[in-house]
Amino acid sequence: MTKLTNTTKAATGMTGAGTAGVDATGVVIVGAGPTGLTLACALARQGVAVRIIERAAEFHTGSRGKTLNLRSLEILADLALGERLAAVGRTHLPFRKYFDGEYVNETEPFAGARPTATVPYAASLWLPQTRVERLLRERLDEYGVKVELATELVEFRQDGGGVEVRLADGGRIAAEYLVACDGGRSTVRKLLGIPFVGDGDPEPMMVCGDVEVEGLEADAWHQWFGPQGAFMLCPLPGTRRWQLQAGPETDGEGRAVAPSLESFQRLAALHTGSEDLRLTNATWLSTWRVNVRMAERYREGRVFLAGDCAHVRPTAGGLGMNTGIQDAWNLAWKLGYVVRGLAAPALLDTYQEERLPIAAWTLDVTSAGLAAVVAAAGTPGVGVEAGRVGDVTGLALGYRWSRLAGGGGTDGDRAAGLGAAGPDVRRVAIDHTDDGGLRAGDRAPDSPCPGPEGSPARLFEHFAGDHFTLLGLGPSARPSLTALPDHVRPVPLDDADGAIRAAYGVTGDALVLVRPDNHIALIAPADGRVDVLAYLKALR
Repeated sequence: MTKLTNTTKAATGMTGAGTAGVDATGVVIVGAGPTGLTLACALARQGVAVRIIERAAEFHTGSRGKTLNLRSLEILADLALGERLAAVGRTHLPFRKYFDGEYVNETEPFAGARPTATVPYAASLWLPQTRVERLLRERLDEYGVKVELATELVEFRQDGGGVEVRLADGGRIAAEYLVACDGGRSTVRKLLGIPFVGDGDPEPMMVCGDVEVEGLEADAWHQWFGPQGAFMLCPLPGTRRWQLQAGPETDGEGRAVAPSLESFQRLAALHTGSEDLRLTNATWLSTWRVNVRMAERYREGRVFLAGDCAHVRPTAGGLGMNTGIQDAWNLAWKLGYVVRGLAAPALLDTYQEERLPIAAWTLDVTSAGLAAVVAAAGTPGVGVEAGRVGDVTGLALGYRWSRLAGGGGTDGDRAAGLGAAGPDVRRVAIDHTDDGGLRAGDRAPDSPCPGPEGSPARLFEHFAGDHFTLLGLGPSARPSLTALPDHVRPVPLDDADGAIRAAYGVTGDALVLVRPDNHIALIAPADGRVDVLAYLKALR
């Protein structure tokens, strides 16, 4: 791994953390959606002082995103939310499709899928984004941190010592770092002057809303396609509500009509051909326009962008909420390590290096997915499944090109990644589903393994937390597991049946160093302790 050098260039500012008369903290997070909340939980778990502020006076009630993919489920389980999510969500939701008002067929994208030794979750989890946010807030509260509602950032200044945030009520917060998770219209991004590159359609493509429905079974996602366009109703687990998505109603001059319960009811009659389907109690009304945009950079000095603040994309594949959660997961351990003095500030440069190419890939595949759905709208029996382009599970997305991929990436991988902010960013090979090999930078697979006193356990249980994990496969790796830094957890594994070796693509005895975000840092020979220590030293 290349030695990390501090290339951070803080923007000129007026103040730093610890200024007299200013509230001080380690990290300020702007925006309390899934991205900001995941980041806050992961930082608070490390003991980092964090404040999370939200401009809105009340928490959002609209469903918005409605699925967690497999990688996001692994992340949130690491934050001890796995069982809580499973209790309120739903897997294996059938897609019931109609064409021109008539039933055509029913399919289920994860039909027959079962957990495997290396993948603990078989299917995406369906639940409204509001439930995800609520559970994250509850987890954050367990760390003694609460979202500060009606707290609006209006300005900030930064220098080499920190960031000072000025609030609409006149209050000020001094912090070491600021992270913007404040959505596509981000105030922070605009104040930084970072271009949001891409394009969008000013005309609404879809209206959305949360409604209650009479006359329809809540056992499937109902999708009507036909000459009039699309109309979809998806039940929201744990509630009486449904998420409605449809092409907008138009007036006599072809202009889109603002969404309302009355327009939703007219659209239902038009697409379903039924007068028995009754919509009531609309609590969220929204208009969705196609936007495909990405920030030119994710960092300016001590300020970072994450989630929709950094990238917006079509809804195909359900990657929006998931990509934001995964941004936060990547940034959290790096930011925490720097604040805690476990790594040099240069580690933070790898956040953009690793996540910006993922965003570019996401924009490409969701744009292709949306085009596929639109093209298939006139074909009976084809629904939103047409938008499943590329890996929507998140499991095959890794960082082989990263400078943090110790000895695992090719020169070509690194050349692509280190130029991630340049014009070739979309050409980085992101999805490694079919290449058959596991390398540094890839997601670390799960596997059954012994736990304390030989009890059954799984690798993910050893990974959970904010430490590096050093797997020692075989007896000759045992000596390399001694005298390690406190933030490295050694895990000796005999692996008598070879299952873990097979999962990690190694033969014989070996060492595997796993990052705190559960990506492979380094694969080394059993006697490669010096390589592991050199990797860790390079972070300092």
